Amino acid sequence: MVSSTMKFKKGTTTVGLVCKDGVVLAADRRATAGTLIVDKKAQKIHEIGDKIAVTLAGAVADAQLLIKLLKAEVRLKALRTDREPNVGEVANLLAGYLYSNIRRYSPIPGFTHFVLGGSDNKGVHLYDLFPDGSVTLIDDYTSSGSGSVIAYGVLETQYRSDLTMDEAIRLAVKAVNAALQRDSATGNGIDAVKITEKGVERVFGETIESKAEVRSK
Repeated sequence: MVSSTMKFKKGTTTVGLVCKDGVVLAADRRATAGTLIVDKKAQKIHEIGDKIAVTLAGAVADAQLLIKLLKAEVRLKALRTDREPNVGEVANLLAGYLYSNIRRYSPIPGFTHFVLGGSDNKGVHLYDLFPDGSVTLIDDYTSSGSGSVIAYGVLETQYRSDLTMDEAIRLAVKAVNAALQRDSATGNGIDAVKITEKGVERVFGETIESKAEVRSK
């Protein structure tokens, strides 16, 4: 996740996974501008509604604006239709914003990647939304950011479709933590939320000042 209007190398690690009880999202807290750490308390998991949340990676300004637009449009749609939009509708709405954002001419190109999880009357859902506006429905796990290749190594070997919610939370945190150990753009803490039919709940938050202070278990 980059916090600058200049064209810097972007970095972060976010994870989303589906378990038998719901969806878990996790992310680190470090925002960078090239080799400079500009924020050690960046919030990369945002609630869009009572039962929907997203993780973000990429340019901070673009991500923040897209989230504001998405929240406003979701509220407006609920007022117009007298019902909360389902998760797929919200994912497609965000995909439209992404498609327009990356194709709009600008000397500072926008580049953002979202992982969206939510619950509606059809169950729980996880979507991977690439910067080009493509939408992928995920039935197991996904990761984004510079540390994702490391996180995937943990998820590939330890994910099971029958994970309980507690097991899924531990696995998501472990995957982000593994990236935190090796990816310099990932660090300073880990946040995690669970999403069930009851809504979004923050279930893990830990500040880490140094990579030496935490070890993967």
